[in-house]
Amino acid sequence: VGSHFHLIETNSALQMDRELAYGRRLDIPAGSAIRFEPGEKQRVKTISIAGNKRITGGNNLATGKVSPDRLQEIMANVGVRKFSHCSQALEVNLVQPSEYQIPREVYQSFYGPTVGDRVRLGDTNLWIEIEHDYTHYGDECKFGGGKVLREGMGQTNGVPDEQALDLVITNAIILDYTGIYKADIGIKRGIIVGIGKAGNPDVMEGVSPNMIVGVSTEAMAGEHTIVVAGGIDSHVHFICPQLIEEALTSGLTTMIGGGTGPNTGSNATTCTPSKEFIKMMMQATDASPVNIGITGKGNTANLEGVHEQVKAGVVGLKLHEDWGTTPAAIDNCLTACDMYDVQATIHTDTLNEAGFVQSTIAAIKGRTIHTYHTEGAGGGHAPDIITVCGQPNVLPSSTTPTIPFTKNTLDEHIDMLMVCHHLDKNLPEDIKFAESRIRGETIAAEGCLHDMGAISMISSDAQAMGRIGEVVGRTWMLADRMKQVRGHIQDDTGFVTTADNFRVKRYVAKYTINPAIAHGISHLVVLTYSAMGLANGSIPSTQPIILRPMFGAIGSAAAANSLVFMSQAAVDLNRGQEYGLKKRVAAIKNCRAISKADMKLNHMCPVVKVDPESFEVSVEGIMISDIVKPADVLPLAQKHSQVSSIPRPVYLQDGHYSNTLRYDIKDIFKNADYIMHDGEADFLVNALNAESKPQLAQYNDRAKSQNTPDKYQCSPGSLFPLRIQLSSRRGP
Repeated sequence: VGSHFHLIETNSALQMDRELAYGRRLDIPAGSAIRFEPGEKQRVKTISIAGNKRITGGNNLATGKVSPDRLQEIMANVGVRKFSHCSQALEVNLVQPSEYQIPREVYQSFYGPTVGDRVRLGDTNLWIEIEHDYTHYGDECKFGGGKVLREGMGQTNGVPDEQALDLVITNAIILDYTGIYKADIGIKRGIIVGIGKAGNPDVMEGVSPNMIVGVSTEAMAGEHTIVVAGGIDSHVHFICPQLIEEALTSGLTTMIGGGTGPNTGSNATTCTPSKEFIKMMMQATDASPVNIGITGKGNTANLEGVHEQVKAGVVGLKLHEDWGTTPAAIDNCLTACDMYDVQATIHTDTLNEAGFVQSTIAAIKGRTIHTYHTEGAGGGHAPDIITVCGQPNVLPSSTTPTIPFTKNTLDEHIDMLMVCHHLDKNLPEDIKFAESRIRGETIAAEGCLHDMGAISMISSDAQAMGRIGEVVGRTWMLADRMKQVRGHIQDDTGFVTTADNFRVKRYVAKYTINPAIAHGISHLVVLTYSAMGLANGSIPSTQPIILRPMFGAIGSAAAANSLVFMSQAAVDLNRGQEYGLKKRVAAIKNCRAISKADMKLNHMCPVVKVDPESFEVSVEGIMISDIVKPADVLPLAQKHSQVSSIPRPVYLQDGHYSNTLRYDIKDIFKNADYIMHDGEADFLVNALNAESKPQLAQYNDRAKSQNTPDKYQCSPGSLFPLRIQLSSRRGP
């Protein structure tokens, strides 16, 4: 008998006092059950059903609102239908049962972490602490055999489709700039409509009004998973359509930028410059399950030609030095953006040909603008474009190639720059142009400015000196590196805690809410890609498990589950219908009336100065560029192995747990029962030092005895795959 099954409605062969059982259920953890064998007697603890206290379903013995006035009628029905009933004499000295308690580690294994628990993010040094749990202890939603989300229990009877969720994600850890909490997530028509407590308000306490689970609701188990808003990359060069797949599989759901394919202009700039190309790009991406916003070209000193682009549907105008970012073009572009409420993005003048950074700031005239490459390595006034971080009207972002600063960063950039910006290695002036951008001091300062909240956004610069699949990963690599360098930081109230919640919220805002605010958009969430095993497997987790397109990403569902963003002017002209688009069309809004103060947790406007000769960077008079040394090792890289075939987390001895499965070879042999050719998981194990030699010899001997292929044999210092079966007695 499951935790939420109405006791009075249980099998007619189960003998009990059904009068006492009326309106009650077993007092056991949600989703667990008690087994009753033939002839066996058990004393059980029960509790009243919660919520509206309304019984439905089961055997229809006691359907309706729980009321003592109905008891005589219900018990008569029990007798007529021959359900076993035996009156139980209440013991005079019967002690009121104590409140049910569950050990924290058991609770974690059932439902995931709760308030006060800490979770390590991958193999980084970042730990988040659950701040609030909305799932309501004892009434958690669990799907499965004998679990909670069944009719009349966690699933409400008699609820029309309109009032029920389409999908409920249960017991998820939500990582958002607003907080880090445990909750159910409700989705209706592809939109997140609720984050809180889902279930059946007839029998559960605290169910959110818009999160009712009904017969039309699908369930997804969110236990032990971290849910983050779909990422937004606001600096995309649309050079090839394969970018979309890379973006989706890395966690990005919205792409904003420009380009027309692998043309020379698109290799360098995010501009889709004509009505015909704007139309083509919207049509080309219409069947892709990603939200799209196209930016036009703003490099002109006359409004003629700009009006047409905005009315054709662009969400912004891009100013790029390769097309000439002069003060006249800046002023004209921002005038057009103000007219149509679209955003201006800018890649400033590395050459300082028409003026210095002060000239650009003067041309902007206090108007809102999104500055790309604020660090300067990707382009912009040399050497001090980074000083715009102190301007309250500037929304600064930087891109993935320079974060975090590593020993390979500078070497990689010269060749990237020469290719993307159509430069010639045989021309000394082109070499000088490239070298003027690549400054270790300003790149080092970039990380600190991100950590302070002075640079508000992170984007990719996809295929044009950046990698679209690294926006999410490099954001967290940078957060990890900054914790190493700067330690714990104060939160927005001035307190310093040992958990990293505030830093994590700051960084997640950089690729979710802040680019959304900057570009006047909102985005939808639907399952387009998922970790999935072989289609011919008998279960979904048959190896190999990789990210594969799901139903939300194919056929006409791809367009139905995504948006194309346009200017309000284009929406008014019904461009979506004119272009034959199947995507839902959404107008952007409120791009011009915002400032850096609107950048969530990333609104610091410090005084930033750059020494013109040494390139040293100071913030509020404090030198920061020498704080960060190039990193040798990063998390979430080769040493990080995320094994989706074992979804349970690793619990550490201090009660914390990690969603990362990583072992040194010495630990492997403490936990492994035997080596298999087709085990439950593949681990990439690092044989780090000479201490591993005995274990390696043992491994190779055992491998040979089992005819293991040579590729699974190894030597000290090598990275090698090891297939093992872990003992269930020891957990994952």
